[in-house]
Amino acid sequence: VQLVESGGGLVQVGGSLRLSCAASGRALSSYAMAWFRHAPGKERELVAGIDWRSGSSPVYLDSVKGRFTISRDSAKNTVYLQMSSLKPEDTAVYVCAAGLDVTRGPIYYIGQGTQVTVSS
Repeated sequence: VQLVESGGGLVQVGGSLRLSCAASGRALSSYAMAWFRHAPGKERELVAGIDWRSGSSPVYLDSVKGRFTISRDSAKNTVYLQMSSLKPEDTAVYVCAAGLDVTRGPIYYIGQGTQVTVSS
């Protein structure tokens, strides 16, 4: 499975972006899907994750709850991360991942990432 992210960029505080993660090779519905982010000097954070196979509710990093939403388009085999009310601390490289469990892993596939920069 190859995961390719897009949609990142430079946005002002309070703005919005929608990240996309397009998959090829296998249906994303076969996996738990997650968005992580890497910020300079910080450890990787799980931003949002969902396992549509179980029907469970998505999980979100506390700091993004109410601002970010994970979703998918099965026909396009694509997962999205809608981000709104962006803050400077959201600046990071965002990567999508497919795996067995969104919180415990293991991660099977991970993309190259897309840079999100929020300017104040």
